[in-house]
Amino acid sequence: MQYLRLLLLPLSIVYGLIVWLRNKLYDVGVFKSQTFNLPIICIGNLAIGGAGKTPMAEYLIRLLKDTHKVAVLSRGYKRKTSGFKLVEKTDTLFEAGDEPLQYRNKFENITVAVSEKRAIGIEALKNNHEVIILDDAFQHRAVQAGLSILLFDYTRLNDHLVILPAGNLRESFSNRKRADIIVISKCPESLGDPEKRKLEKRIKPFKHQQLFFSFLEYESLIPVSRYPAKTLAEIKDSTVLLLTGIANPHPLLSKLRTVTASIIHHDYPDHHPFSQKNMIKLVEEFNECDAVNKLIITTEKDIQRLQEPALLELLKDLPVYYLPVRAKIHQPDEQRFNNLIENYASTYLHHNGIH
Repeated sequence: MQYLRLLLLPLSIVYGLIVWLRNKLYDVGVFKSQTFNLPIICIGNLAIGGAGKTPMAEYLIRLLKDTHKVAVLSRGYKRKTSGFKLVEKTDTLFEAGDEPLQYRNKFENITVAVSEKRAIGIEALKNNHEVIILDDAFQHRAVQAGLSILLFDYTRLNDHLVILPAGNLRESFSNRKRADIIVISKCPESLGDPEKRKLEKRIKPFKHQQLFFSFLEYESLIPVSRYPAKTLAEIKDSTVLLLTGIANPHPLLSKLRTVTASIIHHDYPDHHPFSQKNMIKLVEEFNECDAVNKLIITTEKDIQRLQEPALLELLKDLPVYYLPVRAKIHQPDEQRFNNLIENYASTYLHHNGIH
C-alpha cells in the first residue's frame, strides 16, 4: 500500500495544484460565490468517505425543525435524475439518492431536495424556508454558506494527510480554515480532557474556530418486516450477518462486537446499489448458518437502498433489522454547540462569523 501511495504521489501533486488554483480563484473573487439572505448551514469534510455528515445533519434537523421551517439540500449522490427535485417518500434510490431518502422518510415537517447546483436549489427553496442545511457541500464554493461545520473522523485522524489519489483528502488540510465550527466526530463515548487536548493539537483549529467533539449513540434495532424490535442487549451472543455499503463501517463493527463475537460481514463500497445477486448470497449464507439465534443487521442508510420490490421479496421472511444512530455532542459543550446553531439561525443578518 505504501508503495502504491508513492506511485500515485505525482498525480496527487497535480490534483492538489488544480484544487489550490480553484480555491485561490474563489478567494480573490475571479470565481464568484453566491450569497443568500437567509441562514445557510454547510456540513462537510476534507476527506472522502464517512465522517458522520448524515448524523450531524439529522442533529441539526432535530435542533431546528420545531422552531424554523427547515430544508435540507443535497446533491443526491448516484441518483439518475438531474436538476432540482423535491424528494418524496415514494421516490426510489435512483430518483433521489440514499441520504435524501433517509431524511425524507425520517422527518415529517421538513423539506428535502436535491440539486447538483446548490445555488439553483437554494433559489427554489429560499422563499418558503427559514434555514437551509447543505449536506456535503464544503467543497461546493459556488455558494457562500453563512455557517460552515467541518467534520473530522476520530477513527481516521492518524491517516496520512495527503490529497487524492495517494491519500484520501479532497483538498489540502490547510483549507480547514474556511470552517466556522470543527467537530471531531465518532469519538469514544468517554473522552477525557487529556485526550481532547491531544486531538486539538492534531487538528490545530484557527483562532476564529470553535472545536467540538461528538460520538455516535446507537439506538434499538428496527425490523424491516414482521419481527419485533430489539435492543442491542437482546442480541447478546447472537450470530449477526452484517450488511454494509458505507464508507467506514468500523465504528458499527466495534459497537456490535460489544454484544457478540459472531459477526459475518458482507462489506460493500460506499453507496453500493445492492443487487439481487448480493441478496441471494446473503440469504444463502443466512440459511446455511447453523446458529440458533441469528439475524441480519444493516444501517439506516443502507436500508434506503434495499427498498426495491425484488430485493424486499428476497428478504421478507428473514429477521432483517436496521440500526439507527444519532450524533451526540460531548459534554459539557452540547449546550454551547446548540446555542451557536440556534443563535445563527434565529438572528441571521449577514455572515459575520460566530466568534
